[in-house]
Amino acid sequence: MSSDLYIAVEGPIGVGKTTLARILSQELGGQLMLEVFEENPFLSDFYADRARYAFQTQIFFLLSRYRQQQELANRLLSDGLVVSDYLFDKDRLFAHLNLSGDELAVYERVHAALGEKTPVPTLVVYLRASTDVLMSRIAFRDRSYERAMSRQYIDDLRRAYERFFADYTAAPVLSVDTNELNVVANEEDRRRVVSQVRVALEQRAVQQPLPELAAALGEAAVPVARGQQRLGDLQRWQRLRDQALGLLPGLYLDYLGLAAELGALGQELRSLWLAEAPWPSEAAALRDLSSQRLQEARDRLRSRLAEALTYLLKIANDTGIDLEAAYLAQAGSRPPREQAQEKPVL
Repeated sequence: MSSDLYIAVEGPIGVGKTTLARILSQELGGQLMLEVFEENPFLSDFYADRARYAFQTQIFFLLSRYRQQQELANRLLSDGLVVSDYLFDKDRLFAHLNLSGDELAVYERVHAALGEKTPVPTLVVYLRASTDVLMSRIAFRDRSYERAMSRQYIDDLRRAYERFFADYTAAPVLSVDTNELNVVANEEDRRRVVSQVRVALEQRAVQQPLPELAAALGEAAVPVARGQQRLGDLQRWQRLRDQALGLLPGLYLDYLGLAAELGALGQELRSLWLAEAPWPSEAAALRDLSSQRLQEARDRLRSRLAEALTYLLKIANDTGIDLEAAYLAQAGSRPPREQAQEKPVL
């Protein structure tokens, strides 16, 4: 593995960041830098009373993480590869979740003064899991100061992470669904995740967006590792497109748009059915006409399906839902092990 690489492992509380960071540092031969969170004297009080202790907790974390980032910069100069179990940028994610008003304004001023002086990761490994899985893992490790955590807080945090990484552009991101992974007990799971990280590191310099979206969004287009566009990538691009056009989230209006497209889709499906209806074998002219109708109907159908998908993506963004994860959960299956390295290309 080449030198001067910085891998940051991120994700909500309980997702397994520290565990994977340890594994990656061992497998890739790098230095390990773990977040020092237990030294925060306000942490247990914060989980017991978020409103009262949020500001003290957040400022302490900000300064502590900044100090570690300075150490990280020195390590990169001397040690080469460093693996960390957190990303400095995520500090603002927690701040916006827990602070408001004057406290948030003060935090933002302090963060702005410090944030520009921190290293940018070579790769961010974003670990994802459902709220139920996160709660189960938090309960299993049974840290005393985490026992008072509410499920609502963890769910809000998970959604905040999804929104954060939907717009994150500072470094390449490798997203890993951990709902059915056990990198500690399952050797195959461990090899698969480490392999994904190796590939992402090797190909980080050739990230390209879909050309149509790049042209439409200009500077708002976000690179996707290895050109492998998934449903989550399309959802992120839709969010960026709406932002670039100044379109505000409108859940009910987007529903009405979807309903209109579904109505139009029904008409096109009717046309397609009529175009495919069998014609008398002896009427060659009518058979030719049927073929022409079929192609025209399919062209219109393609457009209607794309418009319907657009509104589905917008509604998912409006509500903070990861559409790809929701689809896979609804399908109730995961890709076969032998195909795990091959992401579907849209």
